[in-house]
Amino acid sequence: MPATPASSSEPRGEGGIVFVTVGTTDFDPLLRAADEAAPRLGLPVEFQIGIGAYEPRGGAWVRHVPSLDPYYDRAAVVVAHGGAGTILEVLRRGIPLVSAENPDRPDRHQRDLIGHMAERGRLIWCEDLSRLDDAVKRALAMPRPEPLVTPPPRVHEVVGDFLGAIARREDRRAAARRWRGKRLE
Repeated sequence: MPATPASSSEPRGEGGIVFVTVGTTDFDPLLRAADEAAPRLGLPVEFQIGIGAYEPRGGAWVRHVPSLDPYYDRAAVVVAHGGAGTILEVLRRGIPLVSAENPDRPDRHQRDLIGHMAERGRLIWCEDLSRLDDAVKRALAMPRPEPLVTPPPRVHEVVGDFLGAIARREDRRAAARRWRGKRLE
């Protein structure tokens, strides 16, 4: 059943919702697994299904919305593909996240990102969609994680320092050495 897009003014459910999102692409196996697990999760499930063909029956769904913020505001847990944008949005909000790799994406980069974040305890990696309900229940049982804080980028400082060295006719290698080994996130 397609739903009217949520607004942040809607009342927050007692325990929140399980929000399933696949971003702007398709990931029907994840939607199907979440739809089948929905009756066992103990919370309402809402879906953002992108361009996929599968239309869930276990909860309201939308294809695309201008912002996922109203859904995140109501989410007790988010189930998502391994897209970097979605992972960072959810982790910055401190919402428990269950993430599954979409194997149809090129170069399987989602696997690397999900694995990296799972090793650091930032999310639960669901490698077997037949066990998605177990992963969601584990996420719901966890304490709410601290929001991910990313440091401001410093690449512009490196470029500015390097160009300044050139303009001052300094040794460019000395400018490069000043930044060697420093994190430039």
